Amino acid sequence: MDMKFLMKQAQMMQKKIEETKAELAQKEIKVSSGGGMIEIVINGQQEIKEIKIEPDVIDVNEKEMLEDLILAAVNEAIRQSKELVAEEMSKLTGGVSIPGMF
Repeated sequence: MDMKFLMKQAQMMQKKIEETKAELAQKEIKVSSGGGMIEIVINGQQEIKEIKIEPDVIDVNEKEMLEDLILAAVNEAIRQSKELVAEEMSKLTGGVSIPGMF
């Protein structure tokens, strides 16, 4: 194989990865827990963009429940964001998983 060809292919792949990263930063996923009492918005780079808490769920005596709802929503948001990244990377690599690429 020609080394110049391989280098060019690697540069093209790097450019596509950077473009995909920029696109993922703009994509947002909204998840909720507690029947919509907690909403989390996260982007494709696992950055939490927004947290909304319904006033009805704020109760000093139910602090642990609120913490659990927030934790559940954040974890689900991260899981869905990682899934989005995996889908987008799969498009770039033709389904081949390349460890450490993102």
